[in-house]
Amino acid sequence: MASCILLALVACSCFIPSLGLAVTPVQKVLEMLGEMGVKGQSEMEAEQKIYATYKEWVDDRTQELGFEIETAKSDIEKLLAFIAKADNDVAELGAAIQALDDDIARLEASKKEGTDMRTADHAEYVKIQQDYSESVDALQRAIQILSSQNYDRPQAEALLQKMAVTVPGMSRVLAAFLQQKAHDTPGAPAVAAYEFQSDHLIEMLKGLLEKFSSELNDVETEEANKQHAYELEQLHLGNTIADSKKDREEKSATKAQIAGESAEAKGHLAETKASLAEDERLLAEIQSTFEAKTQAYEANQKVRADELEALHKATEIISSPSVADSYSTHVNLVQVAAQAPSFVQVARAAKRAAAKDRASAYLKSRALSLSSETLAKFVAELASNPFAKVVDMIKTLIARLKEEAAAEADHKAWCDEQLKNNKLKREKKTTQLDKLAAEIEELTGQIDTMAQQIATLIAEQAELTKAMAEATEQRTAEKATNEATIADAQAAIQAVKQALVILREFYSSQASEFLQQGRQVPELAAYNGMQGAKGGVIGMLEVIESDFVRLEADTKAAEAQAASEYSAFMEDAKADKLQKHNREVKLSLDKDQAEFEKSQTEKDHEAVSVELARANEFYEYLKPNCLEVHVSYEERVARRKEEIVALKEAYNILGADSS
Repeated sequence: MASCILLALVACSCFIPSLGLAVTPVQKVLEMLGEMGVKGQSEMEAEQKIYATYKEWVDDRTQELGFEIETAKSDIEKLLAFIAKADNDVAELGAAIQALDDDIARLEASKKEGTDMRTADHAEYVKIQQDYSESVDALQRAIQILSSQNYDRPQAEALLQKMAVTVPGMSRVLAAFLQQKAHDTPGAPAVAAYEFQSDHLIEMLKGLLEKFSSELNDVETEEANKQHAYELEQLHLGNTIADSKKDREEKSATKAQIAGESAEAKGHLAETKASLAEDERLLAEIQSTFEAKTQAYEANQKVRADELEALHKATEIISSPSVADSYSTHVNLVQVAAQAPSFVQVARAAKRAAAKDRASAYLKSRALSLSSETLAKFVAELASNPFAKVVDMIKTLIARLKEEAAAEADHKAWCDEQLKNNKLKREKKTTQLDKLAAEIEELTGQIDTMAQQIATLIAEQAELTKAMAEATEQRTAEKATNEATIADAQAAIQAVKQALVILREFYSSQASEFLQQGRQVPELAAYNGMQGAKGGVIGMLEVIESDFVRLEADTKAAEAQAASEYSAFMEDAKADKLQKHNREVKLSLDKDQAEFEKSQTEKDHEAVSVELARANEFYEYLKPNCLEVHVSYEERVARRKEEIVALKEAYNILGADSS
C-alpha cells in the first residue's frame, strides 16, 4: 500500500503541470504535510487492530513467493537451453559466412585472372592477325602485278624483293616464297641462261595466298572460340559470385536475427535470476521479521511528537518563496518552451511551399498559352513531389528538351543531306550556318543562365549575411535567459535539500525498525513515524528536487547544444558564403569568355551567310520537297525554346525563394 501511495503522489506531480491546474507540486506537498499532522493524532488509537491482518498477509505472501520462485527456476532452465542452441547456430553461421567470403574472393580472383589472360591472348591475336592480313594483301597485290604482264623468273623475283621493301607483309611472303622455291629444286645449280614465264611463279604465289588465307582463318576461328569460351566462363563465374553473395546476405540476416534473439534471451535470463534472488531474499526477510516482531507502543508517543515537529519545520521551509515561486516560475516555463517549434524551420518550409506554388502556377499558364503537352504533364507531377525533387525535375526536363533539340537538329541536317546531295556546297554552308546559329543560341542561353546564377548568388550571400546577424542576436538573448534560469534552479535546489535533511534525519533514526516491516503492511508493530506517508512527502520533495536538478541540467544541456548549433551554423554559413562568392567570381569570368566567343561566332555566321546567298538559286527547286519538314522543325524549335524559357523562369522562382 505504501508503494501504491508513493506512485500515486509521483504521478500527480507529473500530470498537474500538463493539465494546467492551479495546484503546483510544492503546494501539494504543503497540503500533504498538513494532512500528516492531523493523521498522526488519529492513528495512535488504531494500532491495536492491525496484528491479525498482518498475520494473514504474511501467510498469503509466503505462498505467492513460493510459487514465483518455482516458476522462475523453470524459466531459467528453458532460457539456458535456448541460449546455448542460439549461440551454437550463430557460430555455425559465422563459419559458413567466412567460407562464402573465401569462395567469393577466390571466384573474383579467378574472374580477374581470366580477364587478364584474355586481354593478353587478344593482344597476341591482333598482332598475328595483322601480320597474316598484311601478307595476304601483299600476295594479292603481287599476283595482280605479275598477272598483268609476263615476267621471266629473275624479273619476278626482283619485283618481289623490291615490294618486300615498301609493301607491309611482303617480307614474310618473300621468305615463304624462297623457302618453297628451295624445297622445289633442292641442290639444283642456278642456270643463268634459263628463263621462263611467270605462270608457275603466280601458281606458287597463289598457293602461298591460299596457305596464308587458311592460316588467317584458323587464327580468327581460334580467337572467336577463345572469346566465346571466355564469355561463358565469365558468365558462369559472375552467376556463381552473385549466388554466393545472395546466400551470404541471407545467412548474415539469419545470424543477426538469431544473435538478437540470443541477446534478448540473455537479458531475460539476467532479469529472471535477479527476480528469483529478490523473491528468495524477500521470503527469508518476511519469515524472520514475522518471528522477531515485538510491540513498542509506549515509545511511539515521543516518536509522534518528534515527527510532528519535523513536519512543522519542513512546512516552513517549503512555504518560502525560494522554493514555491521558483518552481512555478521556471520548471513549467521551460517544459512549455522546449516544445516550441523552430522559427527558422517554419519560415523556410512556408517559403519553399510558396515558391513551389508560384512556379507551378506559372508553368500551368505557360502550358496553356503554348498548348504544350510537355509542360502540362510536368505541372501535373509537381504537386506529388517534394521541393528538392521539383528542382531536380526542372533541371532534368531542361536537359531533356535541349537533347531533343540537338537530336532534331541532327535529323534536319540528315534530311538536307539526302535532299541536296547534288548541291554539296549549299548543304555544307547550310550546315555550317545552322551549327553557328545553334552555337550562338547555346552561348546566349549560357550567358543568360550565368547572369541569372550570378544574381542569385549575390542575393543568397545577402540572405546568409542577414541570417548570420539574426542568429547572433537570438543566441545572445537565449544565453542570457538560460543563465538566469540556471541560477534560480540552483537556489531552489539548496532550499529543498534543507527540508529533505530535516525529514530524513528524523525518519533515519527509525529506519532500522521499519526496514523489518516495509513489506509487511498492515501489522502490529512498533510505531516509527508515518513511514508510508513519509515516503510520499519525501518522494514528492525528491521529485521537486529532481525537477530543479533536471531544470538545471536541461538548461545547461540546452545552452550547450544551442551554442554548438550556433557555432556549426555560423561555420557552415561562412563556408557557404565563401563558396558562393568563389562561384560568383568564376561565373563572371566564364560569362566574359562566353560573350567573347559569341561575338566571334556571330562574325563567322555573317561570313557563312554571304557565301550561302550565292547558292540560294537552287533553293527554289528544292523548297517544295523540304518545306513541310522545315516548317515543322522551326515550329518545334520555337515551342521548345519557349518551354525551356518557362522552365528556367520556374527554376529561378524556386531558387530565389528557397535560398
